[in-house]
Amino acid sequence: MKLGDFTLLAESYKNRTGYSEVVLNVILAYIEKQLGRSCEKVADVGAGTGKLTENLANIGLKGYAVEPNDAMRSAGMEIFKGNTKFLWSKGTAEVTELPDNSVDWVLMGSSFHWTDAPVALKEFHRILKPGGFFTAIWNPRDIEKSEWHMEIEAMIKEMVPNLKRVSSGSRMNMKDMEQKLLCTEYFKDLFLIEGSHEAVMTKERYIGAWRSVNDIQAQAGQEVFEEIIRKIEDKIGDSDEIIVPYLSRAFTVQSTKR
Repeated sequence: MKLGDFTLLAESYKNRTGYSEVVLNVILAYIEKQLGRSCEKVADVGAGTGKLTENLANIGLKGYAVEPNDAMRSAGMEIFKGNTKFLWSKGTAEVTELPDNSVDWVLMGSSFHWTDAPVALKEFHRILKPGGFFTAIWNPRDIEKSEWHMEIEAMIKEMVPNLKRVSSGSRMNMKDMEQKLLCTEYFKDLFLIEGSHEAVMTKERYIGAWRSVNDIQAQAGQEVFEEIIRKIEDKIGDSDEIIVPYLSRAFTVQSTKR
């Protein structure tokens, strides 16, 4: 499996959890206050199978879901079949194929780290209406709240000593986010908001969520990754439910377009 290629993970992605709708509602309220009107359309870029898209629909928004990977986009379209709030299309953060000045808010859920940041920011500036906003949000497990999850992380580190997490959304991985988001003339006024939430998962869904993780599989290799999965299954044992703590972490900037 290649780092950053999610083609083989589309089926497993349905096991992931969404983002904190409290965090999204707070950002939305701020945006609408700054715009002086309702947020008319949004774009979820790098939408995957639609985890963030679903959250956005739940809080009353509509717009576009843009995803480059055919397998992921097809899975998302199937999940959203009959839901007309979001129009699905093929595109990347660097070339969304969306019209100029078409949205008030662009978001990327757990995916901005895969982009060519300056090129993506220029593209978001193009598709945003004057004064619009961009939010890069991640949803890492808040493992410091759970000794059980900390033990799993320690086990993985022992098995893959040189593992470099790419998409975990940890504070360590996010330390240069301010520099990335403000590295061009296109955006200003960054603010960060975090919010905790929990997901209660069956054993099957919890293991499925682990199987959707690209960076560990790509670096560990399939044989070692399967051993990691077996060890996690052994640790779960006969438990029917696993409570997983999450921390949605969102960085928001405003377009300089006037």
